[in-house]
Amino acid sequence: MQISVTFRNMEPSDALKAYATEKIERLKKYLDTPTDVQVVLSKHKYRNSAEVKMVTRGIVMAGSENTEDMYSSIDLVVDKIERQARKYKDKLRAYKPTSLGEEVRVRYEVLEQAPAEEDRGPRIIESQEISAKPMSVEEAVMQMDLMNNDFLVFTNAGTRDVNVVYRRKDGNIGLIEAKSSREE
Repeated sequence: MQISVTFRNMEPSDALKAYATEKIERLKKYLDTPTDVQVVLSKHKYRNSAEVKMVTRGIVMAGSENTEDMYSSIDLVVDKIERQARKYKDKLRAYKPTSLGEEVRVRYEVLEQAPAEEDRGPRIIESQEISAKPMSVEEAVMQMDLMNNDFLVFTNAGTRDVNVVYRRKDGNIGLIEAKSSREE
């Protein structure tokens, strides 16, 4: 486990760094692969903030907490990440992966509506390239839940097509299957 601790708007403290590292180390029991952990400790006026981002097997677990005491913030955020890691491990036990294909890169863009006087249509205000990791639909739903996202783009390991799982307004999960026209 590779842990990096960053301090913002406060003096670096070996005691806080050691405390955060010790708390994060207890998460090893939930993880069987190399893991990168980034801890950001910051002070905002009267609030102390602890943010943790943990990446293992392409799964991102993240959380943040704000309290009056930095040690309490660390405890609370580590508890939050521990719940996510426990949930991830339980789902992995129940899930048997299929053979994985190659990863696909997908680009998405956010469009902004042009002002009324300009009739050029929407314009791109954000563009990001993401990696669509090969996985089953069940694994994609699990990762979307762990990341607390509303959607996830992935490559379906069975069909090798790009798919999107998304959370519907009624709380259920939707699946978009983009069929590619392949010539064989």
